[in-house]
Amino acid sequence: MNEARPSFVTTLIEQRGNVAATRARIDAAVARAEVLEPSLRAFTYRPDSYVEPDACAPLAGLPVGVKDLIDTADMPTSYGSPIWRSHRPQADAPVVAQLRALGALVFGKTVTTEFAWRQPGPTVNPWREGHTPGGSSSGSAASVGAGIVALALGTQTVGSVIRPAAYCGAVGYKPSYGTISREGVHALAASLDHIGFFARDVEVAALAHALFVAKRADAVDSVQAWRTWFAPLGAPPRLGVVRTPFDERLQDEQKANFETSLARLRAAGAVVTEIEFDADLAQIVDALQVILRVEAGHAVAAEARDHRDQLSAHMRSLIDEGAAMPQARYEAALSLQAQLRARSAELMAGCDALVSVPATGTAPEGLDDTGDPTFCAPWSLLGVPAVTVPSGWSASGLPLGFQTIGAFGEDLATLRVAAWIEQVIGARRELAPPASAEATA
Repeated sequence: MNEARPSFVTTLIEQRGNVAATRARIDAAVARAEVLEPSLRAFTYRPDSYVEPDACAPLAGLPVGVKDLIDTADMPTSYGSPIWRSHRPQADAPVVAQLRALGALVFGKTVTTEFAWRQPGPTVNPWREGHTPGGSSSGSAASVGAGIVALALGTQTVGSVIRPAAYCGAVGYKPSYGTISREGVHALAASLDHIGFFARDVEVAALAHALFVAKRADAVDSVQAWRTWFAPLGAPPRLGVVRTPFDERLQDEQKANFETSLARLRAAGAVVTEIEFDADLAQIVDALQVILRVEAGHAVAAEARDHRDQLSAHMRSLIDEGAAMPQARYEAALSLQAQLRARSAELMAGCDALVSVPATGTAPEGLDDTGDPTFCAPWSLLGVPAVTVPSGWSASGLPLGFQTIGAFGEDLATLRVAAWIEQVIGARRELAPPASAEATA
């Protein structure tokens, strides 16, 4: 990390207890949202005013977007469905309660696709209005990519953190499965659902990891404590390149960007090895699709029973496919998942991390489809940590990403590798601040 310019996280730590700085963070986010939201439409709800947070808490008034799949007692939570329009949960989801306890400000609820499946919401890509932001965590990705907030909560069942982060020019971090409670989060597929984070850079994602996964508030007691806890790598990493049976789907610009990124990593000292991934990636993706279909039917059973006419065609099809799925096929998919998760360290092939593309390329044009999640799917089935960082830009000015994957439970190590990769290939850009709003960067 660059010591010449204080990072966002170290500045946050240094400003703890500074009420004026806390208020300025909130005011800047509000001003930026006021200008961008009419076209971006990342939020389903933002309050008219905010209760002053604890300026001495670890997150000290940090504005955070919360995906509208996650319960908030003081804000509507509709799960992206008209069935739940204006629904007010009785309590915050534990992850939201923890946000508040840490001093963060729930800035608003961000758009999700219907029950985190394919029916899009109104959010547009922050870099090109006619393109999707991805899904299902559409609003969270766009709100971070647009610089309104530096951190947002999302969820991933197949590719709903990593892919939209890549599309929107943000960092996406999917922790190891089960490390954050999903209580108070509407399920899509319980064996696959993860809570994850969108962040302005890997260090902010690591801050979220420290507080929500590792639960190490002491890591941010001081700048020195933070630099010790999230210390840079001592040497360039060993990286294993994962090629897939689906690579023919890649856009030329994504292929070229990935190869250029690998070359830059090699030049910076990384040992980059083409590995033979010791598992059938096509079989893995098929197993995920089986589990998803069966478990979605359970997750949305009440809505399908009582309000089927208000479900999208996408959701009705998913539920019907799950109902027709043989039980033996579902059990075989769960068995494969358990076997591969137990072998995750072995599958790393002696590398510190695996690397892959996070998506087929840039965000597709149009808002009717949220993009192909296939390149995230294997890591969602295994439940291993994954991080994507911005790695370049298409000729038309849309972001491209680069995905880092770790062994199950090795989230901090994976984030450290991702931070090193970000330093070498990072291509984050600031959106030009609107004339009437101060940038939050």
